[in-house]
Amino acid sequence: MSAASGAYPPRLKRFGQHFLADERIVERIADSLEITPGDTVVEIGPGRGVLTDRLVQRVGAHGRVVAIELDRALAGLLRERYAQNNNVQIIERDVLQVDLGEAAGAEYLLAGNVPYYITTPILFHTLRGWIPKRSVFLVQREVAERAAAPPGGRSYGALSVNLQAVAHIESLFDVPPGAFRPPPKVDSAVMRITPLDDAFISPLEREPFQRFTQAVFGLRRKQMTRVLRTILGADAEVTDVLLRTAGIDPTVRPETVSISDFARLFRSVSQRER
Repeated sequence: MSAASGAYPPRLKRFGQHFLADERIVERIADSLEITPGDTVVEIGPGRGVLTDRLVQRVGAHGRVVAIELDRALAGLLRERYAQNNNVQIIERDVLQVDLGEAAGAEYLLAGNVPYYITTPILFHTLRGWIPKRSVFLVQREVAERAAAPPGGRSYGALSVNLQAVAHIESLFDVPPGAFRPPPKVDSAVMRITPLDDAFISPLEREPFQRFTQAVFGLRRKQMTRVLRTILGADAEVTDVLLRTAGIDPTVRPETVSISDFARLFRSVSQRER
């Protein structure tokens, strides 16, 4: 079974597979990664290898592509396609179980047509360990909007805060359903993530910061003083001191709190719990 023959494994609905078929979009995604010869690129969900082919071409003879594919049949197809290319590695695993930095083995770029049903867990997963120097993802448009959302709107949440605390987020361009086979029922977008030179939180703080902000936004309709009282089990006097120390009005709701204020509050709470 090979791509050249046009014979592909059947689509597995449980994996949420929608294969990108628009060659122009594929080229724009590859362009957005800004690959230079010799780069290492990790690809999440290569599927039938349409983007993989571009990545392999662009990294050149001295570069490397690591493709992580859960579908056994598709992983087999890709191994067959790249059997003669020592610069391509196919990992047949759930990406959430793969240490991306370890798989890359060096500074790397990250790309993927991310399954929509697990997009948020995958994006959080990319923040663990060694963050890629640039990431480009094809995601549901709503996710791209949430990732880049500023404080004050309904789209702003834990995903916005965690990504923007460590990276610059860009929603690059929209992708219509007709660009896929089969077409999804939602609109899509390509987003790019570039690490900040001066992140709001340190690498060791990323996971506890994620847990903290997810707990806060789990109570997003409540005022911040009530939110902290609930998640810390503390009285109003204690929580109001924590909030005012971080420069946050105790009466505001989570969706209005800035990234820098969240970082200060997280550190104040962490110091109290030691």
